[in-house]
Amino acid sequence: MAGEVEADRARTPSDLSKADIMVGRRVRALRFESGLSLAELAARTGISIGALSQIERGMSSLRVKVIWPLAAALNVEPSALISEGNDAASDIYCVRAASRRDLPVHSEGIRKQLLSPPGATLTGMTVEVEPGGGTAEAYAHSGHEFGLVMSGTVELVVDETTYILRQGDSFAFKSTLLHSFRNPGTERCVVLWVNTIKPSEVRDGS
Repeated sequence: MAGEVEADRARTPSDLSKADIMVGRRVRALRFESGLSLAELAARTGISIGALSQIERGMSSLRVKVIWPLAAALNVEPSALISEGNDAASDIYCVRAASRRDLPVHSEGIRKQLLSPPGATLTGMTVEVEPGGGTAEAYAHSGHEFGLVMSGTVELVVDETTYILRQGDSFAFKSTLLHSFRNPGTERCVVLWVNTIKPSEVRDGS
């Protein structure tokens, strides 16, 4: 029974392995990304809060019976929890360039890649817009945002005011203001975009 599943006996810091620490970070990162507290994850898995805390801190190895309910609750394959412990893509503090995750978009000609790790307070992205591409309509949401044009040209509209921004130009505004953007140039533009909402709430670029 899942309610009877516990992690291995907690170990002293000198006994901790690098693999267990990285697996614990992975579990914690996935929990943060799912927006779950330890209590909520415990309720979903039948694993005690104490056992989950020990796993996340690398003080306890994952038992086979623990992996399945954890993977199901975090909506991942079991292998995602126990892949090589040196997999930096699962770190809760850093995102390697080769491990960036694409975010879904609702408009043509836009590609977003997530730069911030799971659980980060700020959501950082690279937003690539092909010539002629852009948001279908102006929109607003909660939060604040900041951007830096890395290359190309961006036409940004904030609260009915239009700005033509080029490489090196930057911007910041409250997300509650209606805003939209498009690429009026002939080459792809890239914007470093940061906002204060979760990745799951991010629309076409903000």
